[in-house]
Amino acid sequence: MTNERLTPDYIFETSWEVCNKVGGIYTVLSTRANTLQTSFRDRLFFIGPDLWKGKENPLFIESDNLYADWKEHALNKSRLSVRVGRWNIPGNPIVFLVDFQSFFELKNKIYSQAWEHYQVDSLHAYGDYDEASMFSYAAGKVVKSFYLYNLTRSDKVVYHAHEWMTGLGALYLQINVPEIATIFTTHATSIGRSIAGNSKPLYDYLFSYNGDQMAAELNMQSKHSIEKQTAHYVDCFTTVSEITNKECEQLLNKKADVILMNGFEDDFVPKGAAFTGKRKRARTAMLQVANKLLGTNWGDDTLIVGTSGRYEFKNKGIDVFLESLNRLRKDKSLNKNVLAFINVPAWVGSAREDLKVRIKCNDKFTTPLEMPFLTHWLNDAAHDQVLNQMRYLGMSNQPDDKVKVIFVPCYLDGKDGIFNKEYYDLLLGQDLSVYPSYYEPWGYTPLESIAFKVPTVTTDLAGFGLWVKSLNHQHGIRDGVEVLHRTDNNYFEVADGIKDTISFYAASTDEDVKKMRKRASEVSEHALWKHFIEYYYEAYDIALRNAEKRLNELGINY
Repeated sequence: MTNERLTPDYIFETSWEVCNKVGGIYTVLSTRANTLQTSFRDRLFFIGPDLWKGKENPLFIESDNLYADWKEHALNKSRLSVRVGRWNIPGNPIVFLVDFQSFFELKNKIYSQAWEHYQVDSLHAYGDYDEASMFSYAAGKVVKSFYLYNLTRSDKVVYHAHEWMTGLGALYLQINVPEIATIFTTHATSIGRSIAGNSKPLYDYLFSYNGDQMAAELNMQSKHSIEKQTAHYVDCFTTVSEITNKECEQLLNKKADVILMNGFEDDFVPKGAAFTGKRKRARTAMLQVANKLLGTNWGDDTLIVGTSGRYEFKNKGIDVFLESLNRLRKDKSLNKNVLAFINVPAWVGSAREDLKVRIKCNDKFTTPLEMPFLTHWLNDAAHDQVLNQMRYLGMSNQPDDKVKVIFVPCYLDGKDGIFNKEYYDLLLGQDLSVYPSYYEPWGYTPLESIAFKVPTVTTDLAGFGLWVKSLNHQHGIRDGVEVLHRTDNNYFEVADGIKDTISFYAASTDEDVKKMRKRASEVSEHALWKHFIEYYYEAYDIALRNAEKRLNELGINY
């Protein structure tokens, strides 16, 4: 056997987040597509759920010409309903959006087959399990149809499935089209995330957890089962960081064959004068909103700090960020005003009319608005975790507070009613970002931050933080990224670490700040897809070789 690396001729990649902007996996796929497209052109296909019936999906450009023959002669004779087009992202890869509704009536039969062949336990399914599984199964059927109609046995084909939601399709193909090599990536184990989300200590006791037992305790049997069985049966099992790999080994009883770290493209980061102009406008916007809300007149020498991401109060470290700000406001040595934004979408009601009125007029205000820490009204403010912790800590943005906190509980999509700017167009206005995660398989938010020359604070419980620690010449915030050590039990130490880092940054000279911003940007360049794509080629090689072995065992010539 030659040692030359095997490379696929065709790649099919499936995820619930294809043309469906939900979370971090969307960023993984959409930023990597262009790098793969350079090598594979239109031999790279993404498969996602068709969730936009009767509405136009701005991320999808439908085509009547692409594979029209296959659609007419194969798809139309099956129960498969597929729209073919291109994903509206750099590279514009081909996309199949699959309508999976017709498979619900076959659900019990599909689950029975999964149990018979792979011992996938769907008995305890509830919530989104059925929807994800029917999509996954339909996606597998679509690839089978495409393969049989358009490709041949000599074509090397890889099917790459992301997260437990797509496991069923990968297992379906191993039975029905064994010629296709399968890869499965878990971005976060369902049990690990659930343990962390239920405030159980994940790390100190990881060695003692049994995945199957915890699945029963947390009512996660079906999701855990499809995730675990897919990990064991596919040709190549992968995850996104060393920290998640430890979870996989303990909770799924399977180590990853390859770790596929999450890279990104920097083509959305403005350069030169465009960057300078956008940064100035972002700072102006944030200070204007803050001053109108707070009744202050803070200027451009204000230190602007922020956090963002999904509203996972403990997992994302929002709780410890607030604790650190509470400690910072009591720090007598702090020599700057600090404005801290929490940009986390919550159960938002509407943009505040009283704030909008103030923003529209040029007057300066010396009195704060009611609740001068909230830009949008919430539907259930009494039970909001951010507001409750601020209340508990006595943080209400008093006039003499040098540290003021503003909660922006909406998506920054350019149409929020207050800032009316997109997230990235505000991010680059910050001086510092803080992402003190407790559970974070990778961590795109700190990576995006440093790409925009905003130094960041993260932890070694984030995959990104661990990766930064592995780099040479990385010595904390002076080099653009402060990676704090975090455990199950050192919450207050982490809060002090954040406080000290912000204080240090606030006391730094303009020249030192300039160096830190430059180093942050340089660290981000190590995470471009052109570097990390190498690990994908390693996964393709492993999958294709294992598929070849499987075919030999079945007596099929590859």
